[in-house]
Amino acid sequence: MRGSTAVAAAVVDLVVCWYLWTLLEKYIPKELAYKSYLAYGIPAAVFVVIGAVVYVYLNRPKVVDFLVATEAEMKKVSWSSRSELLGSTAVVIVTVVILAAFIYGVDYLLILFGRGLGLW
Repeated sequence: MRGSTAVAAAVVDLVVCWYLWTLLEKYIPKELAYKSYLAYGIPAAVFVVIGAVVYVYLNRPKVVDFLVATEAEMKKVSWSSRSELLGSTAVVIVTVVILAAFIYGVDYLLILFGRGLGLW
């Protein structure tokens, strides 16, 4: 479980650093001689700092106990079958479409009624 959490944290860390790099590439003036050092160095430093924080955090006893307990609870979960999942999804989609059509119809009628009375 700690390994999965570490991989997820690394992915988030990479996305944050990539976003930071795109911002720095966009907003650092091109005239700076050391632009590439800043554009690559700052995200690299942020990656190392976030990685170190995640490493320290994931090795705390309370966090480790929580992750182990979470993994044990996830093994007890009763997961739906594929057919149940597809059936439930279809019910939700049909319900949302019917409700959207009803709201659209009521809104349309209220607009016509309001125009007929000269309210708007």
